[in-house]
Amino acid sequence: MSISPTQAFVPAAVAMLTNIKALLDKAAAQKDEATLVEARLVPDMFALARQIQIASDIAKNGAARLAGIEAPSMPDTEASFAELKERCDKTIAFLQSVDAAAIDAGIGREIEIRFPRGGGMKFDGLTYLTGFILPNLYFHTTMTYAILRAEGVGIGKQDFLAHLADNMFAPPEKAE
Repeated sequence: MSISPTQAFVPAAVAMLTNIKALLDKAAAQKDEATLVEARLVPDMFALARQIQIASDIAKNGAARLAGIEAPSMPDTEASFAELKERCDKTIAFLQSVDAAAIDAGIGREIEIRFPRGGGMKFDGLTYLTGFILPNLYFHTTMTYAILRAEGVGIGKQDFLAHLADNMFAPPEKAE
């Protein structure tokens, strides 16, 4: 059985962005939001809000580049959990609106990305998806999780993998 690039990417991106929203809900119930938005693991690392913005950018820009279309502009101005969750929702809506055939066709094209300070990278579409988009999406989602954990938010691996909740089953009961 083979899967398409869209099948490998879009559900994973939607799951991670949905899980970020759930992490923010748990964090809001336990800690001061204003402190958490600016929290970071180490001083030279991006803060929580920026980690979420980048996860969103990776997903929407990845889909757009593969599909050969323009990504929606989202200025990085979110300063609250509500705004960050809204950004995740907008990104999910965009991902779900992109034509799957266009994303799949992007696997064969050359993808070039430019960095804000100059320079950039060139990829074939498959390497862009598997070597850049997905690792970066998981990295920034993981950093979101790690920052919240480091700040004492009561979350665990099941929260990171919340998208798999429907697949859970109880262990068999022991006979006495």
